[in-house]
Amino acid sequence: MFKKRKPSWISQEDWDAVDSPEVTDEQFKNMRPMREVFPDLVAALEEDRKRRGRPAGRTKEAVRMSLDTDLVAIMRASGAGWQTRANAILRKAFKLKAVGGRS
Repeated sequence: MFKKRKPSWISQEDWDAVDSPEVTDEQFKNMRPMREVFPDLVAALEEDRKRRGRPAGRTKEAVRMSLDTDLVAIMRASGAGWQTRANAILRKAFKLKAVGGRS
């Protein structure tokens, strides 16, 4: 049916330790949609999905700009959140206050 491919983030030892038998035709025939089996859970997941993302009235705009490679390397090397920190540095350079409690 489907060939199982090991994701790179799983060790071969862990991959080999899992026993995953093929789904039988009978099991496949008896499968039902998740919405039918767990309607409350699906509704909760859909509600959660609606709350994700940026809030209405977003205060940031995605832009594309060219920066010196060494500058980008230094910012990226500072770890997760480097773009937010770069935003804060620019706001400070232009003597602007944070918008909506964020930088």
